Amino acid sequence: MVILTLNCGSSSAKYQVYDWDNKEVLANGVVERVGETGSCITHKAKGEKHEIASPCPTHKEAIELILKTITDEKIGVIPNVGVIGAVGHRVLHGGDTFTKSVLVTPEVLDGFRSVIDLGPLHMPANIMGIEAAEKVMPNVPHAAIMDTAWHQTMPEENFMYAIPREWYTKYAARRYGFHGTSFLYTAKRAAVLLGKEPKDTNIIICHIGNGSSMCAVKNGVCYDTSMGITPLEGLVMGTRSGDIDPALPFYIMRKTGMSADEMDTALNKKSGCLGITEKYSDRRDIEIAAANGDKNCQLCIEMEAMRIKKYIGAYMAELGRVDAIVWTAGVGERGPITRMKACSGLENYGIKIDAQRNDWSFTTNAETCISSDDSAVKIFVIPTDEELVMTEDAYALMKGTYNVHTNFTYSFQNPDYVNKAREAGLKDDLIKRPNIEKVIARPPKK
Repeated sequence: MVILTLNCGSSSAKYQVYDWDNKEVLANGVVERVGETGSCITHKAKGEKHEIASPCPTHKEAIELILKTITDEKIGVIPNVGVIGAVGHRVLHGGDTFTKSVLVTPEVLDGFRSVIDLGPLHMPANIMGIEAAEKVMPNVPHAAIMDTAWHQTMPEENFMYAIPREWYTKYAARRYGFHGTSFLYTAKRAAVLLGKEPKDTNIIICHIGNGSSMCAVKNGVCYDTSMGITPLEGLVMGTRSGDIDPALPFYIMRKTGMSADEMDTALNKKSGCLGITEKYSDRRDIEIAAANGDKNCQLCIEMEAMRIKKYIGAYMAELGRVDAIVWTAGVGERGPITRMKACSGLENYGIKIDAQRNDWSFTTNAETCISSDDSAVKIFVIPTDEELVMTEDAYALMKGTYNVHTNFTYSFQNPDYVNKAREAGLKDDLIKRPNIEKVIARPPKK
C-alpha cells in the first residue's frame, strides 16, 4: 500500500510517495508556480531529479500532474493510482474546533472554511488542495493533518492573551502555535536519544527555517510555543517580523497612510531578515555577506540569535528542568553560526555547546549531539520528518487506529528505527564531511 502526502501552498503543491509495507520513501517533489506562468514539477526518485514544465492554472491540474508523474512509465514509482490507500493533507489551522488529525468530510471542510480568517495566507490553499485531490481521487480516504494539533495541551495561562475576554469568546483569539508535526517528531526522537519515555522529558525545540518557532515541551507534551494566533508572532524569521510592540503598526500606518492589508503584507513578507538586511531572507546569503563585511547582515545574525536565546531562557524558567535543547528545520539543521550564537553564554544554566562538534554537524540525514560531555543539558540536532508524521496519521485514520499522540505510538519512537530515506544521503555527506560520524547521536544502550 502507498500513502501520498500533500502540502499545498498558495502557489505550490509539495508531495511525498511512501511505500507503507516496506517503510520506504519512493519519491518526493513539488509543483511550483501554480496559477502562474512557468509552472513546473520537480520530481525526485530513484536517486534522480527530473524537472518538467506543465501549465497548472489551479491546484487540480497540479495534483493531476503529480499523479501523472508518479505513475509515469519511465520516472514514476507506482504502477497506477489504484495502489494509493490514503492521502494525507497538511492543514495549517483548525481553530479551537479541530484538536487532532481527522478524516476529511464535507462537514470538516466547512469547518476549515469557518477559520480561514485565522490563517488567510495558508488556509485557502490548504482547502483548495484537498478539494482538488478529492476530485482526482474520489474513492480514497483523505486525512487532514492539523499543524495546530500538537499545541492543544498548552495550559490556559500560556495560550490566552491579555485582551478583552469577548475577543476570545466571540472570535477565538488565542495562541494556537504551528509547526506541530515537526515538534511532535523531534520531541519523540529526542526522548529516544535520551533513553527516556516521552512523558519523562522536558525539552526546548528550536524549529528554525524561513518560518521559525520554538516549543517548550513539559512531560512530553507542548507547554508553550512562540507563534501565536498566526505564524507571525515570535522569532525573527525570513520575512516575518516576529515579536514587536503592538503599537508599532499603528504608528507607521498613521505616518504613512498604509492600509491594514499593506501592513499585514509588510510584517509577513517584507520584515524579518529581509527587512533587516534589505537584501536577503536566505540565511546562507546573509552569512556570506556578513563574512564580507555587510553590517546589516551581521546585525541580522545577532538579532536572530538573541531572540532565540531569549526564548530559551524564558522556556527554561517555565520548565524548571530541561533535558535537552533540539535544533531542527533548515537553519536549525545546517546553521552552526546561529546555533553557536544562540547557545553561547548559557553555561551557568547547564547548557554547554561544543564549538567543534557544532561545526561538524552539518547534515539533514543524521541526528547529532553538539553539546560538550559535561553539559547538564544535551544539545541535539534532529532533522525533522513532518511527512512521516502525516503518513502515519493518514494510515491510522484510514484503519481506525488513530489517537492523540499521548495515546499513540509512532514507528520512529522505536530505538531501532532507521530512516531509510536518509541512509544514502548520509553516505554522501560522510564523504564530503567525514567528521559528521564523530557527532552522530545514538540511543543509549539498555
